[in-house]
Amino acid sequence: MSAALIAAGCVSEKVATKDLGADIDEVAATLIQQPLLHSASIGVVYRGKEFIRHRGDMESGKPGLPTDATLYEIGSLSKTLAGTLMANAVLEHKVSLDDDVRQYLQGNYPNLQYQGEPIRIRHLLSHTSGLPNMLPERANTVLADFTDHRTPGELNAIYAHYGKADFLKDLHAVEMGQAPGKDYAYSSAGTELVAHILETVYTSDYESLLRRFFGDSAAMTGPRIRLSDAEVPLLAVGYHSDNPAPTTPMPQLPWGASGNVKATVPEMVKYLRFQLANGPVIKESHRPLVKFDSEFSIGYFWNIVAGDRLKGVYYAHHGGVPRSQCYIYIVPKYDLGIFVITNQSGDQTARAMETAIDTLVEKIAAREAIAGAEASR
Repeated sequence: MSAALIAAGCVSEKVATKDLGADIDEVAATLIQQPLLHSASIGVVYRGKEFIRHRGDMESGKPGLPTDATLYEIGSLSKTLAGTLMANAVLEHKVSLDDDVRQYLQGNYPNLQYQGEPIRIRHLLSHTSGLPNMLPERANTVLADFTDHRTPGELNAIYAHYGKADFLKDLHAVEMGQAPGKDYAYSSAGTELVAHILETVYTSDYESLLRRFFGDSAAMTGPRIRLSDAEVPLLAVGYHSDNPAPTTPMPQLPWGASGNVKATVPEMVKYLRFQLANGPVIKESHRPLVKFDSEFSIGYFWNIVAGDRLKGVYYAHHGGVPRSQCYIYIVPKYDLGIFVITNQSGDQTARAMETAIDTLVEKIAAREAIAGAEASR
């Protein structure tokens, strides 16, 4: 019986991983055939095996693949790293999810409550705080017409001299329209406040916390918020909307936790491995904090999706800046992690990446079905 089980396992492994790299390459090639997409990179961890594929040209009309050394702006995927750091802080009893955020702020913030109900840390993590998407408020007006060619330049102007003190000053002016914890309202400002809280409890700057934790826990030495002069040339060229000219990088936010992390694809593959290992911090970060319906919950910034016949319960997040968009999917059903990134950011980019991911999951599900059939013979 033991010999039969071993043989079945060998057949399953052989069938499940045969030519998967070619499938990933095909998915990447199909992705860059979409209008406006110049290049794409995909990192996959599947049942312990790693795959990285790069396709297309970084600059339109100029041959040059992205490489393993290319630094990408991962946008709001940065939030999942901040959520992981906060999950660690909760497990270390540095903070409690039900803490009033005002206990980590200097000065008086009577506005950060509604009829006696304060904004709590769990509200920041689940996008139910009621805070605006961005501070200062005028950034939200600019982002309302994201595909306008003027948007990157206007964002750069807003954040050119906007620091932590400016953010905290603007936080005083936020008006709460209802009790926190009621409705989902995506808030990058809430993530920036999470970074401030982490700095306060650990008495360290956020980027140092980020690099130290992920270096120690996930062997990720590369993620960073600010680039050195030597690293700047490695940053991916990117395109905004249908503008044929390359655009500028995402402006620096006060802490950078909500959208300023840069990383290579190999570093993101390490992040996938860390997620799939499902240690105590990851389990905590994946724990639902708010359940909106039977199919959608929020963990520590993670979107938790249930009810998908093919994927089972999975964890996902989208990231986007004016010249890059990406997705991360953690699919425990297949011991599968997927990271996809393009160097173009438009209104159809996310949909194109979702289609690519769905295609890849379908291919993997088909392989597992074949492996199961072979093993049962």
